[in-house]
Amino acid sequence: MNLQTEYLGLKLRSPLVASASPLSEKIDNIKRLEDVGAGAVVLYSLFEEQLRREQLALHHHTTFGTESYAEALSYFPEPDEYHTGSRGYLDLIRKAKQSVDIPIIASLNGTTLGSWEKFAQQIQAAGADALELNLYSIPTDLDTHGWEVEQTDVDIVRTVCESLTIPVAVKLSPFFSNMANMAKRFKEAGAKGLVLFNRFYQPDIDLEALEVRPNVLLSTPQSLRLPLRWIAILYKRVEIDFAGTSGVHTGEDAAKLLLVGANVTMMASALLRNGIDHLRIVEHGLTDWMERHEYESVAQMRGALSQIHSESPAAFERAQYIKAIMNYPMG
Repeated sequence: MNLQTEYLGLKLRSPLVASASPLSEKIDNIKRLEDVGAGAVVLYSLFEEQLRREQLALHHHTTFGTESYAEALSYFPEPDEYHTGSRGYLDLIRKAKQSVDIPIIASLNGTTLGSWEKFAQQIQAAGADALELNLYSIPTDLDTHGWEVEQTDVDIVRTVCESLTIPVAVKLSPFFSNMANMAKRFKEAGAKGLVLFNRFYQPDIDLEALEVRPNVLLSTPQSLRLPLRWIAILYKRVEIDFAGTSGVHTGEDAAKLLLVGANVTMMASALLRNGIDHLRIVEHGLTDWMERHEYESVAQMRGALSQIHSESPAAFERAQYIKAIMNYPMG
């Protein structure tokens, strides 16, 4: 059974990729992910806020007291004191590349134009095989138009892509007025891949403490439906690679995404819930399904059930919505 696939121009032994999560914070975990069959590993995300905080700290420490006495030189901190986050991330990339043979994909998470391209270049220099740009924002300004939000995202992608030679994938939310148009615009801005979709971690209310609390809920297989639909719609219409993420828990889940056109299927929640060794179970489930349905390779099955190849393409659009509602079983 040939599980090989290509993603962002990288040749992967398997379409099963470990997406960004705390699991990739340790080299030992990255090694284990390779051992159990991961085709690639996306490192945990470094957030824009972390980079901005480091820059502010550096500015403060390198200017505070400089108009005083010569002793002001002693105020300067050691570099490690204000580069812990970014420096540690770059070190992780270097160590991971020395420790495993599978591709290492770095991840940056942010929402505004700034010094992203500078740190992206440092990520490239550290040896990352690719960069996943995680566009995670919830616009709340009443005077900001939707087109402004979209243009900012496109500008970020273009700026980063133009500053790098390694491929860039964009991890985005589905909340655009025209998802298909945005996919096209991201490709035109230089992106080599789209990761569908980002999951928003929405807060909850603690009724006893009367506080707003973060509430991280791991995905369920039902989360698969949204990326499944949009990859099926966009496959071959936008010539770009697709990574399906959110809801991949079994080999059958992975098979569904591949059938609609995904190059790779990414998982984090299933591994956090069941452990790294669960990836072996997912791979076994995928190869078993392929054998039973007489698929000899991932390349053979990819896109077979996309909208462009489907006998009823409307199944991915509004007509299927109407049919589903009308045929819902009543007690």
